[in-house]
Amino acid sequence: MPWLFGRKKNTEEGVKRTRDTWFGRVARLFHGRTIAEETWEELEEALVSADVGVKTTGALLERMKARVKALGSAATAEDALGAVQGEMTAVLGEVDEGVAGLLESKEGRPKPLVILVVGVNGSGKTTSIAKLTRYFQDQGGTVLLGAADTFRAAAIEQLQAWAGHLGVEVVAHQQGSDPAAVAYDTVQAGKARGMDVVMIDTAGRLHNKQHLMEELRKVRRVMGRLDPEAPHLTLLVLDATTGQNGLAQARAFTEAVACDGVVLAKLDGTAKGGIVFAIGKELGLPVLFIGTGEGADDLSLFNPQQFVEALFAPSSVETAA
Repeated sequence: MPWLFGRKKNTEEGVKRTRDTWFGRVARLFHGRTIAEETWEELEEALVSADVGVKTTGALLERMKARVKALGSAATAEDALGAVQGEMTAVLGEVDEGVAGLLESKEGRPKPLVILVVGVNGSGKTTSIAKLTRYFQDQGGTVLLGAADTFRAAAIEQLQAWAGHLGVEVVAHQQGSDPAAVAYDTVQAGKARGMDVVMIDTAGRLHNKQHLMEELRKVRRVMGRLDPEAPHLTLLVLDATTGQNGLAQARAFTEAVACDGVVLAKLDGTAKGGIVFAIGKELGLPVLFIGTGEGADDLSLFNPQQFVEALFAPSSVETAA
């Protein structure tokens, strides 16, 4: 959608490994060559290898072939590449206008805007919360964090460390406390202090999945006592480096809580950025943000068209050649 203009340089740097390994070379298939069956076979291999997934790749190829066929015999290889890029952009889908409005501007938002952040431990969840904090601060907003991952003392300490760096406060209880109580106190404090944004960190352990999912449902219910609409956004953090395994884990969270979109962490650390397409097709969730580095500023709003263009830009490997 038009509003999703991320930092182009960050996006290009974030997909560099993926582009150099797969997609920059894929672009060569459509430059100055006749489109033959082997072209599609090579494209299929590249997409699957880049973690697009077998199911999503099959659906993409079917639509790509139909689109190229519709161009007729006069179509060039460049026309075919444009069709491929168009279908890959389309599969990423669009962001709900309501979600877009909550992220785009302070105007018209609930106050506080309550965001629940979920995801598997180790996915980059707490670091992503820090980046989101900086994002909202850059809009001129005030942010309060809630340390509802009470299972791990390290999680509370990590969130507090980031908060100190960013100049925001954290509502925290002792390790082992009820996460729902932390969430309730955070929302209550956010209201009392007139904060613009309240963000709740949650546990992500999956060794006892049923218990965790019920815990997340309880957190949502308890926050609803203070604001029937809370949380206004539920963001799922996924680690791009885990590929299809991460997708399987994500399904457990989407079944437990209604997620509005994905923060894709560690995109810069993988050569298999094709997982973005699988998220859109198989989870039915839009990617809202991409993590492109370790710093608090290394987060970009996701722009589907910009992302696809960056993937198909000439790779540094080819440029060097």
